[in-house]
Amino acid sequence: MPDGMFAGLGHNGGPAMFTYDGITRDSAGAFLLGELERLDYTIHEPLVSVTWGRDIDLREDVTVGDEFSSFTNSSFAAAGGINPTGISWIGKNVNAITGAQLDIGKTPQPLYLWGMELQYTMPELASAMQLGRPIDDQKFKVIQLKHQMDTDQLVYAGDGTIGTAGLTNHPAVTNVSNVTGGNWTATTPDTILAQVNELLASVWAASAWAVMPTELRVPPVQFGILVSAKVATAGNISVLRFLQENSLCNTQNGRPLNIQPLKWLNGRGAASTQRMIAYTKDYDKVRYPMTALQRTPLEWRSLYNLTTYWGRLGVIEVVYPETIGYRDGI
Repeated sequence: MPDGMFAGLGHNGGPAMFTYDGITRDSAGAFLLGELERLDYTIHEPLVSVTWGRDIDLREDVTVGDEFSSFTNSSFAAAGGINPTGISWIGKNVNAITGAQLDIGKTPQPLYLWGMELQYTMPELASAMQLGRPIDDQKFKVIQLKHQMDTDQLVYAGDGTIGTAGLTNHPAVTNVSNVTGGNWTATTPDTILAQVNELLASVWAASAWAVMPTELRVPPVQFGILVSAKVATAGNISVLRFLQENSLCNTQNGRPLNIQPLKWLNGRGAASTQRMIAYTKDYDKVRYPMTALQRTPLEWRSLYNLTTYWGRLGVIEVVYPETIGYRDGI
């Protein structure tokens, strides 16, 4: 007899109907209830947090027919006049005038196919409808959640299987070093402010003083330190607010530095230390290419209903890597 079933004798001595055990019933959402048991019919889904939509802009011009997404970076060159490294002066009778030079480089990156199949049997659907727990809707939510979780990983950390990186570990970012003055669990608010401002100033300088970072992401534990620690023993201002109001970002951009927790920074630094990242959330600086989920027509195969949800997920596009900086050991 198959595992998970048992049989008995009917009232006329013949075999009774099969009865399924708890494992089989659980797959359809049916449970045995005691006489004094009160079941809460609320569906409690797994606890999951995805934040990629908060931290990055999407590139939405890609389609499911595209296999690569690409972007270009232009380099300019313009020599001076009398002094090749100076201003382009010319005289009234000159016959040799310098010109501008342009070089355009293209960066192509793959768009990968992502897909999951939604399937259920007609008996499962009938049982779920009778119980008031739609199995088709629940399985669709599972696929949606998996798609969001996979996108979250690709945006922040990439995937080692296909050899890609994300916002927190991109190889094109060269502004990487350790903080000085100790980690945040054993240092002062002034030291934390100095470490943050050093990172902001470093990124600002790397961008030829053109772009001041607007975003700072830190691991959740370090974010908790910023929220809970006070600037002074008798003070009423947190280190978080202290940083927002006194950072270079507030001075140069005219708005507070946007500081948020990010779980993907846990152990992301060198030797598994804690990392913080400063960058600018702007479509022209960094973005992520992806398509919306598509669905194949519903297919009936024996007792099964089948449909596949699919789309394309890309590789994060760091258009200006000099506008991003990492600091480890916080």
